Amino acid sequence: MITRYCTPPMAEIWSEATRYARWLDVELAACEAMEAAGIVPAGTAAEVRGKVVLNADRINEIENVTRHDVIAFLTHVEEQAGEPARWLHLGLTSSDVLDTAFAMQMRSAATLVQDSLRDLIAACRDRAELYQNTPIMGRTHGIHAEPTSLGLVFASWAAELDRDDERLTAAITRLSFGKISGAVGNYANLEPAIEAHALSLLGLSPEPVATQVIPRDRHAEFFCALGMIAGTAERVAVNLRLFQRTEVSELFEPFGKGQKGSSAMPHKRNPILAENITGLARTVRSYVSPALENMVLWHERDISHSSVERMIAPDATSLCEFLLYRLAKVIAGIEVDEVRIRANMEITHGLVFSEAVLLALVRSGQPRQKAYEAVQRCAMAARAGQGTFFDLLSRDPLISELLPPRELDQLFDLNHHLRHVPTILERVLPKE
Repeated sequence: MITRYCTPPMAEIWSEATRYARWLDVELAACEAMEAAGIVPAGTAAEVRGKVVLNADRINEIENVTRHDVIAFLTHVEEQAGEPARWLHLGLTSSDVLDTAFAMQMRSAATLVQDSLRDLIAACRDRAELYQNTPIMGRTHGIHAEPTSLGLVFASWAAELDRDDERLTAAITRLSFGKISGAVGNYANLEPAIEAHALSLLGLSPEPVATQVIPRDRHAEFFCALGMIAGTAERVAVNLRLFQRTEVSELFEPFGKGQKGSSAMPHKRNPILAENITGLARTVRSYVSPALENMVLWHERDISHSSVERMIAPDATSLCEFLLYRLAKVIAGIEVDEVRIRANMEITHGLVFSEAVLLALVRSGQPRQKAYEAVQRCAMAARAGQGTFFDLLSRDPLISELLPPRELDQLFDLNHHLRHVPTILERVLPKE
């Protein structure tokens, strides 16, 4: 597990101690259900729980001999609980314990990821509201397109993250299934009612049709959701890196007092946080493929999925939680150079209003293609330094005949492009 990036709660979820504690929870929930059904002596689960103090080192020591983790665990429990422990694992198979406990761990880890995701959404919404009236150059293909609102940039990220949150919520719901149905999932030595009772104690639902394991499409969906969250985070991070380029210099990630950008060049201020997020996002997405591969198991079960999950589950959840935490801090502390934003908008001297001129000509009766050619002719001449776009339009015979200077001047209206920003933001910002 990549513990460097774990918060203490996430590290605890994936610790050996927690894994064994969840195994015990599953065994005792099944035992309690059997007590209620009159199969096991009343009070057995409580007696076992009162006697057992799990020791991961001792379990691992036993496993070195048994070469079987669940048997080692049960042996350790029996060492402490004595005779009552014989009622544990009655009719269960190892995967009943492993998969049900794993669902509990995954659900807990997913909840931490979701907390960080929602912090990032809140940060983006705050910036969207703060900068809703700040014009900025909209770009397509990296080229100046038309003016837009900086608030909409943040709102677009918030909206996509909202969808990530919805996908994660759905994945958590489908993760929250366990199984206590025996060696091939057909309740050969159990009753479905025992499973239902035990899983209700753990806050899980019964897997409708299990084999020896819970089908891995549930887990694959979760890792796909994490991969898409990482994709959104990288989209944001890459755009922040583009905004911070020297040639753009409109938005900057936080830069602490005393921070250094380069060992050789004192002037450097590099977007290292956004670059780090980009790299971590790639790593999270790399876990999607093995999660999908885990869906394919032989007959009722093999263990090809097990070694994969021990790696990807703690790593993917830890990295995803961390990169979301880091990105939320970046967004909350973003620096905006509004002077530079305005200067960049004026670089093309009005070329970005070309569509408004085109549409005005069409409305005045010109065929669209003829109007397009006229506006493009003036735009290319302006790019070549033959005059300002406005002056060239004013002197063009076709255009000047239909659009006198006063009417033409009204087409170079920045506010025209921002008039629907409040309506768009209402779709993203929470209602009061």
